[in-house]
Amino acid sequence: MTDRIEKTTTLKSSIDKVWDAITDHEKFGEWFKVKLYNPFVEGEMTRGHITHPEAEGMVWESVTRDIRPKTYFSFVWYHDATQAGAAPKRCEMLVEFILKPMNGGTHLTIIESGFDAVPQPESETIRTRNDGGWAEQIRNIEAYVDG
Repeated sequence: MTDRIEKTTTLKSSIDKVWDAITDHEKFGEWFKVKLYNPFVEGEMTRGHITHPEAEGMVWESVTRDIRPKTYFSFVWYHDATQAGAAPKRCEMLVEFILKPMNGGTHLTIIESGFDAVPQPESETIRTRNDGGWAEQIRNIEAYVDG
């Protein structure tokens, strides 16, 4: 197993448009299928709920880690995992968005890491589910910014 998921795409849209779609909490929510109640601010919690039909109503909590305008944005979100007989553990997953200009568009890399800290067998289950989820999110942001 690997500790990370990495997805990439090259978008036709400018870095300005892609950056806005990723860091504006309302726009992020439109393509990511989440209703966020407050903006992304370094060091602060962003809360909301999932609107995607498969997870509708589930709680969203993330802490914004780093905002480097038009190049890098990251947050930590949580997976609550348990091992048999163990107390619940809140596992932090780091999500990173890396933007680079490319031929008038934007090369976007999305990385989620931290799976090694999640106990088995939950770790493999979460990683497999999230790998498919990130493939869907790549398609969602492509449709959102490139139409």
